[in-house]
Amino acid sequence: MAYVKIEKPAPHVSAIILDRPERMNALSFETVVPLYDAIREVAADNDTWVAILTGAGRGFCSGLDLEDHGAPPGIAGLTMSRIAIRAMEVMSDLVPALRAMPQPVIAAINGPAYGGGMCLPLGADIRIAARSARFRAAGITNGLTGTELGVSFLLPRLVGASRAFEWILSGREIGAEEAERGGLVSRVVADDELMPAALGLAEEMCGWSPHGIAMTKKVLWSNLETGSLTAAIDLENRNQLLVRLTTQNLEEAIRARREKRKPSYLD
Repeated sequence: MAYVKIEKPAPHVSAIILDRPERMNALSFETVVPLYDAIREVAADNDTWVAILTGAGRGFCSGLDLEDHGAPPGIAGLTMSRIAIRAMEVMSDLVPALRAMPQPVIAAINGPAYGGGMCLPLGADIRIAARSARFRAAGITNGLTGTELGVSFLLPRLVGASRAFEWILSGREIGAEEAERGGLVSRVVADDELMPAALGLAEEMCGWSPHGIAMTKKVLWSNLETGSLTAAIDLENRNQLLVRLTTQNLEEAIRARREKRKPSYLD
């Protein structure tokens, strides 16, 4: 049974949906492997310009399935120590996989987002929360560590080190409004407005150059890790020139402005 599905709710928009609502979309390898497949399929779809990641039912993702998380793929003949690290890598590499998608990813977070379910949307480019959304670094409450799937790198960059340390070390539940105040999500909407809000934003982004959007995503992520302002600007300069010199997008933007219409970008 596939626990992840892909829908096309609008032209140039694909929705990747965690579809295991009876287990609050918990992360088992039966969920994670098809999620990788969906990420790869959408990433390779040149007709998809923006992607949405969400969970079916009343929760986004409750984290690791503590009842039965199964076994990672491709472990035949491996020793236990190698199986263990393979399992960790299969889970944790979801966040870099989302980052590597050429399309911007909007995480539409509904209900509980615990443990890995809190970390997973950190790999998205934009996060919108329903009022029912709740976040928790659940690893710490399960006797493990609260650091997984890149949260120790990404969360302090999103909300600041002081707040991130408190959220992760305390393991307390963070409501949608607190998440918005802290900068974890950019917007909170009513539950029944979550997907319309995500879809509206996706359609707005589809009105711009898909190449320009994709290249902007690359630089935004790269400059999270850049060590200086000078290096960041150097990368921005080359990125801007690449799009300027290899497309007619600026000329189309000027024509559209003169003709009082929306631009129609070919690239």
